[in-house]
Amino acid sequence: MSTDATPLWTPSPADVARARLTAFREDLVARGVVPSSVTDAHALHDWSVQHIETFWAEVWRAAGIMADGPGPASAPWQAVLEHGSAMRPPHVHDGAWEGPRWFTGTRLNFAEHLLRRRDDAPALVSWNEHGMQQRLSFAQLARRVAQCAAALRHAGVGIGDRVAGWMPNVPETVIAMLATASIGAVWSSCSPDFGTKGVLDRFGQIAPKVLIAADGYWYAGKRIDCLPRLHEIVGAIASLDAVWVVPYLSAVPDLADLPRATAWPDVLGAFAHCETPVFTRLPFDHPLYILYSSGTTGLPKCMVHGAGGTLLQHWKELALHTDLRENDVLFYFTTCGWMMWNWLVSGLAVGATVVLYDGAPLAPDPAVLWRMAAAEGVCVFGTSAKYLAMCEKEGVVPRDLADLSSVRAVLSTGSPLAAHSYDYVQRTIGERVRLSSISGGTDIVSCFALGDPTGPVYRGELQMRGLGMAVDVYGDDGRPVREVPGELVCTRPFPSMPVAFWNDADGALYRAAYFEHLPGVWRHGDWAEITAHDGLVIHGRSDATLNPGGVRIGTAEIYRQVEQIPEVVESLVVEQTIGAAAGTDSRVVLFVRLRDGVVLTDPLQAAIRARIREHTSPHHVPRVIVAVADLPRTISGKITELAVREVIHGRPVKNVDALANPAALALFRDLPALRN
Repeated sequence: MSTDATPLWTPSPADVARARLTAFREDLVARGVVPSSVTDAHALHDWSVQHIETFWAEVWRAAGIMADGPGPASAPWQAVLEHGSAMRPPHVHDGAWEGPRWFTGTRLNFAEHLLRRRDDAPALVSWNEHGMQQRLSFAQLARRVAQCAAALRHAGVGIGDRVAGWMPNVPETVIAMLATASIGAVWSSCSPDFGTKGVLDRFGQIAPKVLIAADGYWYAGKRIDCLPRLHEIVGAIASLDAVWVVPYLSAVPDLADLPRATAWPDVLGAFAHCETPVFTRLPFDHPLYILYSSGTTGLPKCMVHGAGGTLLQHWKELALHTDLRENDVLFYFTTCGWMMWNWLVSGLAVGATVVLYDGAPLAPDPAVLWRMAAAEGVCVFGTSAKYLAMCEKEGVVPRDLADLSSVRAVLSTGSPLAAHSYDYVQRTIGERVRLSSISGGTDIVSCFALGDPTGPVYRGELQMRGLGMAVDVYGDDGRPVREVPGELVCTRPFPSMPVAFWNDADGALYRAAYFEHLPGVWRHGDWAEITAHDGLVIHGRSDATLNPGGVRIGTAEIYRQVEQIPEVVESLVVEQTIGAAAGTDSRVVLFVRLRDGVVLTDPLQAAIRARIREHTSPHHVPRVIVAVADLPRTISGKITELAVREVIHGRPVKNVDALANPAALALFRDLPALRN
């Protein structure tokens, strides 16, 4: 694709000078760790992937990691990386799990780093649709974590046991996670909009000892009671020894018929005398989180992430790529069922205030998140590409709604960010605001591509590949390509690779997920392109790419054009096989959700096709356009092309419980427009 020659945003000399990334790089140069020729972030990235062991050891030092180990305090490990720097699929040899092992011999605790600050500065600020709800200082947060950890120990939770949270994005969720981590247990969470089967598909696999759940939540002005579903969930998970219910809808929820249930205030109240958390230090790769794949193609995969790798990776991304620092205010719109929640909470590790929001992003009105950002002095505002696109569609001008002078960076992820959304942010939020689109995933609980506070932003591009991440793009021949789309891969190990998949003793599921397509590299499943500026463009998922006439097309290339049509709210595109025999021919089919009252007329279809043809190529132009009332999306809010592809071909969707709106699938069955 062609990209702009002129940057949309360029940091000022003062921006560059005060960036934490600059200080990190200059320190490495001053100590002779890197050559003086490393003068910018891209050169530092090149060096970091050529010297991954040295790089990650320097991140350890810069982050001030507290750990025990056989080596000196400055380098307490036996080895930074065992088994060499080649990307080796994990496997079992002579009964032992073999794969990349980082910082062997060290023992640390994730929660200890997030709670090292103990003053009266705000640690957590919680908002919902009704406004600000709670404010906890670092000292208060530490005390509540101490109380929760004592309660978990009293409930019999120990090292390696699982604690599950079916929770909204509120402080109690953070407290429970940190308490779980402090004792060496493993945390896993789902948001309360998951249905009973979706929760059981996840928690049922990991056998938690304790389940923490809210009595309900609000969304778009609706009061949603979770207690009926909670009864079903508790009855189906035999491993549970205790159920703790957080009052959110009601001050005193009715728990009389709920087995093993205790109200959250009573749980903490019984251990009110506990003032100081106690941290159990465990090996670097000791399990911290269990996260889940979307589950749209079968039972969700359970990805186990280690404490040390998550801590190092998040610190690097927050401090160096995001330029977050002590006393900054960090916000990311997310639920507890998305890995961005885990990423957001790690802002505590750099001493920042973390702002939590629970509810609909455009309720009670489109200004709610921007008013919150102004009230709390948010410095880094994170959201999804879809949210920015919807604000643009609705004509929202954030800086006319609130004083956003504190916001210096806007982050976007969840799906590819269209070029026009870059313009929208600059035009309506602030010309000096840095917009960084970032991309990674649940698989790595972090990012492959992120922001660069010291470099320019180009429309439609992610600024750079993550430091220490040997990210590349391979063509069909398995070789690196530039300025053309290909498979996004990672060619060397990194600390936040999953330490295992749950119930995958020989590593077969792990290898199948990332290593079967291209030998010796991690294939992530994104269709991407490295640009002339050494930035990155994500064109969509590689398993959802279109191939009409043998030309491979990323779906995001079409979305970027269609969703600029004023009448179109959002869209979904798939490839349909047609002809007498399977594979005889195929065509591109575009589904559009239109504004209320708009009809898909022939002139509107012609306008859509004309825009796609003008700004992409004739291969991108859909043969069929169909208007639908809704598009199916996962619970984390991502539109699912694969489910629609299965439905229009008459094949079953394997796990409809992974969808937030499974009824939408019926809109795509037996459509007359797709029969010919």
